[in-house]
Amino acid sequence: MVTTTIQIPRETRDHLAELARERGLTIGQLVEALAGQEPTAEQRAQRLAAAREHVRKVIGLDISDAEFEQAPDILSNIYKIAAKKARSAAA
Repeated sequence: MVTTTIQIPRETRDHLAELARERGLTIGQLVEALAGQEPTAEQRAQRLAAAREHVRKVIGLDISDAEFEQAPDILSNIYKIAAKKARSAAA
């Protein structure tokens, strides 16, 4: 495996070292794990395209990307409803 060196502020290095130590990792392993958790814009676009294609197959309709963009954000609406119910229950 080829490695490289990056320059970061000392405080950031120390913070990464502490996080790595807490997890039983090296700083390199920690940075690799953190980078692996964050998809690139291209990866997010690919996932979105794959998800939309799956939805098209499941519902059996040829929905355009523009129609997807116009659709309501169902998950966000569910979160809002759940939050409202939780506030009501706590009151």
